[in-house]
Amino acid sequence: MSKVLLKLNTLPCLGGYENAFALFIRKGHHLRGKPPGVAKSLQQKLSELNIKDPSVHYKVDIGLPPVQVSRAQQVQERLDHLKQQRNDKELERLSRNRKLIVNLEESNKDWLATVGPQHLRKIAEHYGVFKDLFGDAYFYPQVPLNILYDTNQVYYGNIIKPEDASQTPQVTFDSDNDSFWTLIMTNPDGHFSNNDKEYVHWFVANIPGNKIQNGETIVEYLQPFPPKGTGYHRHIFILYKHSKKLDFSPYKTQGLTLTDRTFNTYDFYKTLQDNITPAGLVFFQSDWSPSLKTFYHNVLKMKEPIYEYDFPAPYIRPQDWYPKRKPFNLYLDKYRDPKEINKEFLMRKLKNIHPFKAPKPEPLYPNAQFIDKDVPSWLKTEIKKSRLKWGRINEIE
Repeated sequence: MSKVLLKLNTLPCLGGYENAFALFIRKGHHLRGKPPGVAKSLQQKLSELNIKDPSVHYKVDIGLPPVQVSRAQQVQERLDHLKQQRNDKELERLSRNRKLIVNLEESNKDWLATVGPQHLRKIAEHYGVFKDLFGDAYFYPQVPLNILYDTNQVYYGNIIKPEDASQTPQVTFDSDNDSFWTLIMTNPDGHFSNNDKEYVHWFVANIPGNKIQNGETIVEYLQPFPPKGTGYHRHIFILYKHSKKLDFSPYKTQGLTLTDRTFNTYDFYKTLQDNITPAGLVFFQSDWSPSLKTFYHNVLKMKEPIYEYDFPAPYIRPQDWYPKRKPFNLYLDKYRDPKEINKEFLMRKLKNIHPFKAPKPEPLYPNAQFIDKDVPSWLKTEIKKSRLKWGRINEIE
């Protein structure tokens, strides 16, 4: 390991220990600045630039209150469960013989009833669901929400193609008969004209109990339609709970135009926050599919948008008076007009084409053809590439 020599004796005018780090030598090189142990990391510098006032920016829980269970009761229930399993001889025999089958449905129910809401909140925060929909607010999904398409179950960020989500899904959740619910499916990633807005894909309000077929359809279902080149879009289902029927007529629309489906979850909740409470959450991701070409034309009545990355022009360094170890022709082509180069290759290709005569047969062994020794190396390479049909000439049609 190399030694770091701090010249503390020779720097009497630098003013103390901190300034002594301004100059140190490592492996014969003079390094400026503070060493890694003292200098700030990139994360620390970014946190200082993006600092937020804690009195204004703080997280608020807007969901249903969690079920309060004492820690002692949880531990006792767990001990009783373990004791019961250890005393079950049949369970032990199946496990020893590798024939024990775990009931995944019961396991999932236990998970949702215990630590599931905490895990779901972390997953939603990881995908930026709360930040993009509710700002600094969040909630624990206390009510398990089951969304099932024909062959695909909606979980927490799984991928479903647009054609697999073309029909209205089946929705089930547990509820008592005295409460009302509102289900909204929204896409915060796909608005064409305003990044702060969303497109609402489905809006069913005033659902009595869990009978979604008896709810009031505010916005008809519309399948996902992520444009080409925009990556994955999040399609989020949020289940709201309220104690009485509410008037959602301002959000009602009968058309399929995207302008009518413009939506903002933050403003929606802010208007009705005294009457509704978010309780359930699931979401999936979807990206472009060839089936969307006809969907844009036949359903949305619009031209299919296609997004492409606009690459910047490549940097070309200034010309050298005496370029060394660089192919002569390739070096000069960097500073020529690409249209002129394409024209030259096209004329070279058309030179040997006759409208009434068959083309000359290609040589059987192109590289076996003699090339004069006085031909420069760069031109030899060009001749070989031309004989083998390599390089840019194949791009000219």
